Amino acid sequence: MTGVDPGLLDDQQLMKELETIHRTRHDTLLHGSNDALRTHNVRMAELEGEYLRRNPRRPVALGRTRAGARDRHPDASR
Repeated sequence: MTGVDPGLLDDQQLMKELETIHRTRHDTLLHGSNDALRTHNVRMAELEGEYLRRNPRRPVALGRTRAGARDRHPDASR
């Protein structure tokens, strides 16, 4: 594990960590070593997993679902 166990972070700390890791994702993908990218993947999965554990009923936008996205763009699949 890299960094503090996500389960030990309070909600505000968890959100800050998520914001940071998402902000650095693109640069890590484009310019990081394979080890850096692998570490980033693991840490992101840990943080996102903790967020989902804490927020199992988070609001999901219809447009962010497969069915909802298809409804918004009915001709896109043709």
